[in-house]
Amino acid sequence: MDTMKIPKPLYAFAVFTCAAIYAVYVKWHLDFKTKTTVNDLESQLKSASRTDKEVLYGIMFDAGSTGTRIHIFKFTQKPKEIPKLIHTTFRALTPGLSAYADSVDKSAQGINELLTVAKEDVPLELWKSTPLVLKATAGLRLLPKEKAQKLLDKVKDIFQESPFLVRSDCVSVMDGTDEGISAWITVNFLTDSLNTPRKRCVGMLDLGGGSIQITFRPSTKTALESSPAGRITSFQMFNTTYQLYSHSYLGLGLMSARLAILGGVEGQALKEGEDLTSSCLSPGFQGEWEHAKIIYKIKGQKAGKPLFESCSDEIAKLISTKVHRTDEVKDLDFYAFSYYYDLAVDAGLIDNEKGGTLAVGEFEAVAKNVCKTMEDQEGEHPFLCMDLTYVSLLLEELGFPKSHVLKLARKINNTETSWALGAILHYMDSLHKLQY
Repeated sequence: MDTMKIPKPLYAFAVFTCAAIYAVYVKWHLDFKTKTTVNDLESQLKSASRTDKEVLYGIMFDAGSTGTRIHIFKFTQKPKEIPKLIHTTFRALTPGLSAYADSVDKSAQGINELLTVAKEDVPLELWKSTPLVLKATAGLRLLPKEKAQKLLDKVKDIFQESPFLVRSDCVSVMDGTDEGISAWITVNFLTDSLNTPRKRCVGMLDLGGGSIQITFRPSTKTALESSPAGRITSFQMFNTTYQLYSHSYLGLGLMSARLAILGGVEGQALKEGEDLTSSCLSPGFQGEWEHAKIIYKIKGQKAGKPLFESCSDEIAKLISTKVHRTDEVKDLDFYAFSYYYDLAVDAGLIDNEKGGTLAVGEFEAVAKNVCKTMEDQEGEHPFLCMDLTYVSLLLEELGFPKSHVLKLARKINNTETSWALGAILHYMDSLHKLQY
């Protein structure tokens, strides 16, 4: 049978056409695949940019009346969300910065020691973008202005030599109101109360060594308008304006109050042979007490009344004209910190590690028992009768009924309840480090 033969020219044309079609197909397929891959990659990058968390650090020095502490905070933040705190580092040195008022250069060793902690904790590549701040509290507020400024200038010189982000406002004496606001930010940040419409913000009570603070968010326009002049303050953070009642009572912190109850004067040593006396101490007590690097000789004084009553009379004279009663506090939840916590632990009212809750009246009840015991024996804590009685009367003068329940905590969600966290959040927000 004959086989049909395809002419050579026609055969060559067919092969060429098929090859051309195949080449066009391969090119189209590769172009399509490449375009699809690029589009997928762009989509993935856009998705990642929406979900990736930025890591941020902030360093806050707390120069208090009894010590200098460094707080190093590590945050993550997604765009348009409140940052999340994921780690903290804390170190403390004594005495406080104010103790170097007459030997400024000696303060450098402690500051440099704490800066070394920061360099070890913050990744090297983030040093230049990590703000470094020091805020001093009651210890420096109680110093003469010139002495306080010399200490601040020394710290600023040290900070400017560090590798961290340092601005002109990096070192300052913290206004008492700002201290209260910063502590309020801390507790409401840790309780997830900020920018959460359904959660009511909690109030804050802080009993430091040199001053006390009370800060809360008034719930009514009437409460805002009826507050004493200068006690309502506004600030903006996380694109929200907050109006708070905040006041600091300088000289009513626990250590300063002790000195005042004993009849001493801040920063003034006693003459040779002089003693400080108080009916808040056991009648037969004699001893020494150091405050702000001054050693005082102290002794008890029999008053002819039961110890609690005589001590109450003595303290009432000190605070009755100095503290403003605020009726609205009775309707709000409050956290109480610092020496409120420590005294409650010393009196056996709360657990040292876990903290707890207690009614304001429990301070008075335990004060009566402690004072009664101390009429006959000095006990392990010679100031406990005085301190508990003081706190009991102080809370009453601030407006808290005896039935009001306070929450006492050193930590919330495993984070220290220091004002330092609120202060660094506010500072970083003002630098636009936090992209909310």
